[in-house]
Amino acid sequence: MNNKDFISRLSEITDMPATETQHVVDTIISAMGRQFENGDVVQIPSFGQFEVKKHKERVMVNPTTGKRMLVPPKLVLGFKPSSSIRIHFKKGGED
Repeated sequence: MNNKDFISRLSEITDMPATETQHVVDTIISAMGRQFENGDVVQIPSFGQFEVKKHKERVMVNPTTGKRMLVPPKLVLGFKPSSSIRIHFKKGGED
C-alpha cells in the first residue's frame, strides 16, 4: 500500500476529505520524527512502540579480501510490536 492508497482508505474510514486526512497524517509523522530526534520512545497502544537504538562503532571483516574495516556508530529506528499484534501474526493473520 502506498501513501495515496493509505490516505484514500483512511479518508473513507474517517469520512474526512483526502486533503484533510493527508494533513493529519503529515502532522502525526512529523510529531513522531521530532520525538525520534529527541531520542524518545513513541508508543502506539494496541500496535507497538518505536524507539531509536544506538549501534556502537565496530570492526567488520570483508569475507572475500579479509580486510578489516571500521563501521562508524549510527542510530537505527527499531519497532517492537504489541503482544496483540504478535499473536495476530502468529495465527497467520486470521482472527
